[in-house]
Amino acid sequence: MRTSSSGKALLVSILVILLAGGAVAAYTWAALTWNYSEGDRVGYLQKLSKKGWLCKTWEGELAMVTMPGAIPEKFYFSIRSDAIAARLNRTMGKRVGLKYKQHLGVPTSCFGETEYFVYEAVVME
Repeated sequence: MRTSSSGKALLVSILVILLAGGAVAAYTWAALTWNYSEGDRVGYLQKLSKKGWLCKTWEGELAMVTMPGAIPEKFYFSIRSDAIAARLNRTMGKRVGLKYKQHLGVPTSCFGETEYFVYEAVVME
């Protein structure tokens, strides 16, 4: 059985698309698995909302104040866990400590709008 040149071109096109999709999936997995840095931030939870057209993610804003009367620095973060977001929603306006991991190069905002992903939150007394 002979394959026409258009049939070969279609087969090659399908293979290229599959390989490219696999490469993007592998890169996304790697970007979300390994973190560039991790750390803690303490401040006042100022904003937390679920955003996105197709992929809904929790996006937040923490106001970090070094001393009374100073202009606060804002720390923008994403949360992938609904349970952590629900716990943080109950602490709005309170001083909280956030543990985060920084993931550089995540190729889409479906996983979060920022590169900082919070995985634990504690209310500071």
